[in-house]
Amino acid sequence: MTSMGKTRRTMSVGLIGVALALTLAVPARAGETPTAPPAPGAASAPGGWQLTPTGTDARFRGLAAVDRRTAWAAGSKGTVLRTTDGGRSWRAVSPPGAGELEFRDVEAFDARRAVVLAIGEGEASRVFRTEDGGASWTESFRNTDPRAFYDCMTFFDRRHGLAMSDPVDGKYRILSTRDGGRSWTVLPDRGMPAALPGEAGFAASGQCLVSSGPRDVWLATGGGGTARVLHSADRGLTWTVAESTVAAGDPARGVFGLAFRDRTHGIAVGGDYRTGQPSPRAAAVTGDAGRTWRPSATPPPAYRSGVAWLPSAGRPGRGGQAALAVGPTGTDLTTDGGRTWRTVDTGSFDTVDCTRDGACWASGEKGRIARLGRPDTP
Repeated sequence: MTSMGKTRRTMSVGLIGVALALTLAVPARAGETPTAPPAPGAASAPGGWQLTPTGTDARFRGLAAVDRRTAWAAGSKGTVLRTTDGGRSWRAVSPPGAGELEFRDVEAFDARRAVVLAIGEGEASRVFRTEDGGASWTESFRNTDPRAFYDCMTFFDRRHGLAMSDPVDGKYRILSTRDGGRSWTVLPDRGMPAALPGEAGFAASGQCLVSSGPRDVWLATGGGGTARVLHSADRGLTWTVAESTVAAGDPARGVFGLAFRDRTHGIAVGGDYRTGQPSPRAAAVTGDAGRTWRPSATPPPAYRSGVAWLPSAGRPGRGGQAALAVGPTGTDLTTDGGRTWRTVDTGSFDTVDCTRDGACWASGEKGRIARLGRPDTP
């Protein structure tokens, strides 16, 4: 979800202090969703979601924010878009002949190199890689096991990455690359705990598999009797498992998205994705690398599928406390590490990603891609 993984790394500049001084209640441009005013006396997120012109009605559940000017989006109908001008324009850079595929995740290293994941049973699950900004693509993996269904992927750095499939023979299947996505190998499952009956991952936001640092990775689950989070500290060879507090017990419920600002502090979001169904425990937090999870005291009011830490203005080595969660019914902000949340926007998004230089992006249905901030920022 971000350049080199779906992690939120700390910043040494004072961006977050400036960002939180801005208000989400900026006037909306034509065609934009008006933002909700901040609660009295509460800090607010920077600017507002500024919708960008994509020229498509594809649904973008895959998003990789590289920096303030560059982002990639991957979605339905085999669609891949790229911007290098801060969202003022988007270029269609889809792999040729991919119109029947459903792209649900994208990992981008810069403006030229990216890896996209198509989901589905059997050969519908594929991985493509580009080194020239999408001018050409190479298919580097095609699943040939009809029992496998790949959902998400993450990268630790420019070379090492993982992708995960729903359980095969009772265990999640992990795919590994050591060369930036040029080739992939299925890892042995000896160190993988057994899946629960009915348990699987959700390919809703590209955040069911996330990493932080050179070796730590987490996998989110749902659909079973308990919504769980699995953790590996050795790039997917061995795993431990912990129960989250996010609602489960139904195929439509569980943890849909994870974000770790470092290898210790993380947020899980989810709930029940069905329209109109309650999601009373839609977020949870951990301070011990996912060994234990605590429910948010004031969670988002509804199902959320994506979450991202905002860039930090804390002292070097210390992460910030602000994060955004998004879903079909709105965007929520926390400024206390995920313990309490408040809704700051009512527009529909599926996923969100922030960069170290202060840009946050969100994407979702009907071609919606937005950047957070003042419309005149470069």
